[in-house]
Amino acid sequence: MWFAGCNMRCLYCYNPDIVLGKGKMDFDSILSFLKTRKGLLDGVVLSGGECTLSKNIISFIKEIKTMGFAVKIDTNGSNPKILNSLIHNQLIDYVALDYKSLPHTFKKITQSGLFSPFEESLKLLIQSNIPFEIRTTFHSSLITETDFVQMIEYLEAENFEGNYYVQHFMNNVPTLSKLNDSHKEIRLKNYSTSKIKVVFRE
Repeated sequence: MWFAGCNMRCLYCYNPDIVLGKGKMDFDSILSFLKTRKGLLDGVVLSGGECTLSKNIISFIKEIKTMGFAVKIDTNGSNPKILNSLIHNQLIDYVALDYKSLPHTFKKITQSGLFSPFEESLKLLIQSNIPFEIRTTFHSSLITETDFVQMIEYLEAENFEGNYYVQHFMNNVPTLSKLNDSHKEIRLKNYSTSKIKVVFRE
């Protein structure tokens, strides 16, 4: 499920119609659909936009969990209060946290000043027992190799261990901002450390 609306305006966002638009379905219709999929589907992914901005997100996930589905959320980490509630009440089974950049480039890339809430969400996940992944969309004009190395060092300083997923910007769909193609030279090097494995996704 893609939730309409977002509190960031990432230059490379490939869901501008979702971020800037309105939803086309209501919660009751979605729950009715899920009831017909019991035993056929294993789980539900809540993405966006930014799903944690929905005022009904907690009650909605409770309904989904009651049906026996696993729940994964994709989040930019800007709503640590909701994330903490979801973790504390065992309402989510997996989290994908978008790591946009470090503070010196965060505002330019996301058009927001929301690094501090992201940082709080990252700390919450690291301290929790919930399975999660950290992922970054890489564009060579927005994040330099030096920036990228510093991003990995930051994760190490926060005591993150595990896979760090990097996906390259693909200029094949409309995005919020017109960007040039991004080169993929960083794929040619190994940036993994003793604690963090950098994994490039296609």
